[in-house]
Amino acid sequence: MDNVVPADSEGAIETRGIEPVPDHERHGRVRELFPTWVAANISVLLLTMGAALVVFNQLNFWQVLIVAACAALASFGMVGVLSVSGKWGGAPGAMLSRATFGVRGNLFPGAILWVARFGWETINAVTGAYAVLTVLDLLFGIKSNNILIVITLFVFVACTFLVSGMGRKALNVCNTWSTYLFGIFSVLVLGYLIANIHWDDVFSKPAGTTAMMIAGIGTIAAGGISWVPTGPDFTRYLPHAASGKKIAGVTISGAGLVMVPMVLMGAVMAVATPGLADAPDPVSFLGDILPTWLAVPYLITAIVGMLLINSLSMYSAGFTAQTMGVKLPRAMAVSINALISLVGGLLLMLVAKSFLSSFITFLILLAVSFSAWIGVYAVDMARRRTRAVRYDAEGLMDTGRTSRYWYVGGFCWQAMTAWTVALAAGICFTKCDWFTGPLASTFVGKYGLSWAATIAISAILMAVLPTPKEGGSSSEAAEAASSPEKVAA
Repeated sequence: MDNVVPADSEGAIETRGIEPVPDHERHGRVRELFPTWVAANISVLLLTMGAALVVFNQLNFWQVLIVAACAALASFGMVGVLSVSGKWGGAPGAMLSRATFGVRGNLFPGAILWVARFGWETINAVTGAYAVLTVLDLLFGIKSNNILIVITLFVFVACTFLVSGMGRKALNVCNTWSTYLFGIFSVLVLGYLIANIHWDDVFSKPAGTTAMMIAGIGTIAAGGISWVPTGPDFTRYLPHAASGKKIAGVTISGAGLVMVPMVLMGAVMAVATPGLADAPDPVSFLGDILPTWLAVPYLITAIVGMLLINSLSMYSAGFTAQTMGVKLPRAMAVSINALISLVGGLLLMLVAKSFLSSFITFLILLAVSFSAWIGVYAVDMARRRTRAVRYDAEGLMDTGRTSRYWYVGGFCWQAMTAWTVALAAGICFTKCDWFTGPLASTFVGKYGLSWAATIAISAILMAVLPTPKEGGSSSEAAEAASSPEKVAA
């Protein structure tokens, strides 16, 4: 059995770890998810990604609009739908995944997701540090140097660690206020761009190819796809009666409200800054486009936003660490991610030659690594929809042979087979700066659909393989007897 830390989720600092939330503590509301997913997208990286659609994909304004809208709907649609499992089982996604892959089998996809999350947190930490350096330059004329890079990155990661360690309630409060502030300054930036950008240049840009549009959807969607396994982490405090449709709707609307205009603004800025692709960092160009009185407060609110994004990510990463067997409280488990983000960030800022190309490559690989998990988990979740007991709390916490989710030797061979085959296929379809897969020249590879193919392959294999047979559990009979009406979606 996993070590369970006594939980008191009602305090300012959340002490609950991976153990499922009991019904009497489920006081959350669906509308609380809105600022969470708004805050999860408050990042100047979206400006960079929008700019990349113009610089690398050669898309025009209307194509970028379509790409951004489709990416938000596709990625955060999956986040919203799979987040419903959080209110079913009251546990983090990494924990519920034990029911899908087996208590031992879950370690393998969990390890891949954990490593991928290190990369995402490192990218965000680096962007936050660059934003701080840009503010120092704009306000005080302090130019970046290696010592200052180390200091700013360390401070950013330390602040992220402190906020993420406080837990769900503290994050909800911070997310709400950052949403208001960032919204205000984003409107100001949008107004400035409308008044000062040469729109003839923007709208006269020729259209790019359909292939580059489809590939662009995958690039922008990658950020949202990375949130899918952690979506249940933020719905586990919702009561069973919470509407699944509302969960999905609030998730999509919260993310889309930020994603679409941010990506569009990045595309517009790229037209005014043709050399953006060669910029050493993803932030400094804002100081060239916006006046100081607007660039500084906008960057400061963006810094807060990126800090919250990393805090949300590290919050969930703490659960993943505990699920992987790290015998530490969640707040302490987060320190592992913080340390890796610091080391990885220093390498990216001091060693890597091009941030933008490294970032795009990372997004491509990120989408594939998460997609294999998504297809398997989605099919397993669909099968549980009509069950009286969708997730057994005792079975999730039990990692021994008596666990309901022991399957065969601790592995659900159907899920493991589907995940392994899909992940290998997705990598074969992938082409990036670091390597080219043997199937990258196919239709799927040329159109940047390796992530979609990975989801489809894993889902189809999981669906056609024999349905896994779970073990018995004493809690199932007791819960089904006491709550026969609990089948509502």
